[in-house]
Amino acid sequence: MILYLHGFRSSPQSMKARVVGERMAALGLADQVLSPQLPASPKLAMELALSLIEGIPVDELSIIGSSLGGYYATWLAERIGCRAVLLNPAVVPSLDLDQHVGVTTQYHSDQPFEFKREYIDELRALEVPKISKPERYFLIAATGDEVLDYRDMVAHYQGARQHIIEGSDHAISAFPRYVDAVLDFCGVGARA
Repeated sequence: MILYLHGFRSSPQSMKARVVGERMAALGLADQVLSPQLPASPKLAMELALSLIEGIPVDELSIIGSSLGGYYATWLAERIGCRAVLLNPAVVPSLDLDQHVGVTTQYHSDQPFEFKREYIDELRALEVPKISKPERYFLIAATGDEVLDYRDMVAHYQGARQHIIEGSDHAISAFPRYVDAVLDFCGVGARA
């Protein structure tokens, strides 16, 4: 089972979420991927994620997280012990997202989206200062990320499997090239 967690202001309609879903469907595994719309509250987002994966054996679960979703995936992987793939993950989002407190819209719709000041404290509560088992993680980071510094990602996930893309962008526009490596790390290739 794969749990895909989108980034800040994003949705299950993001390019990477759709690529993962389409590839899983092509493998006949469409029912083995969950891609929920996460609430703005980090606390509620993690409660939702935990409820969706309840009862799934840890060795049959992988989490793919993009940007803020990568931060969430790290917290979940540390909490339950599953594998995680991190796509240009946020490392300290409480610093980056403080400037986004207020009402805005989601990227894939005109749906209003409110990020409240108390969510900064909720983010801090999910902080993982150092990953415990680097072998559980696969980092894909782009040097051209215009939102987050890939060097922070490389340092935070030291010892983990890492693929650094020269150039590219925060969205990892060339993600379709990497989806098979991502799913292989998640153990899908072996089960498909």
